[in-house]
Amino acid sequence: MTTVETIQYYWPELVTSLKETGVMMGISLTICLLGGLPLGIGLYLVNPQLSKRHSGMYWLINLVITLIRSFPYLLFVATLIPFTRWLIGFAFGPIPAAVPLSIVAVAIFARLVEQVLLDVPSDIRLLADSLGVKGWQYVWHFLLVEARSGLVLAFTTTTVSMVSYSTVMGIVGGGGIGDFAIRYGYQRYEYGIMYVAIIWMIVTVFLIQLIGNLLARKLDKRK
Repeated sequence: MTTVETIQYYWPELVTSLKETGVMMGISLTICLLGGLPLGIGLYLVNPQLSKRHSGMYWLINLVITLIRSFPYLLFVATLIPFTRWLIGFAFGPIPAAVPLSIVAVAIFARLVEQVLLDVPSDIRLLADSLGVKGWQYVWHFLLVEARSGLVLAFTTTTVSMVSYSTVMGIVGGGGIGDFAIRYGYQRYEYGIMYVAIIWMIVTVFLIQLIGNLLARKLDKRK
């Protein structure tokens, strides 16, 4: 068969794999945003550079995040299989595959959020103090507003990383575009199919990065 005929033949499997990747990415990025943003803000607020009162809490959270980020991802996925089965009742498919993806996404995004917030000029804090703003009013009305462009870029970077991580989820039967490229492309010597899947992922990453950059530029108050 020609490459076009091969693509047509495997098209249903390709569509299924894209849906599986969409499920994994949708769940993990939602949890990433809901969990990683508050965790990153919390890391910033208890950072020893800003507050000496909660340094113990900071180093504990910092240790957990560093451990998750430094753990070899393939082994991390395999290690979490019993936990995933306990958590949702089964360990195979795109939904269970989203569990390790979500944990890693939260860790990566929280660290990036902390770094973005640390880059906010100290003048913003001085301005808030002069206005008598305290606590979450400062975070919501000053800190996040000033850092919104960097936060968008941080989330974009996390999303791109998750696209890459999602390609290995075939190890737990999660499927996805990476698993499709291996099973139907590499293992069956249908290299045209494999290259189509690779190009698809490259284009997806390019579009995600482009949209993230445009949104961040639009939200950047300095421009």
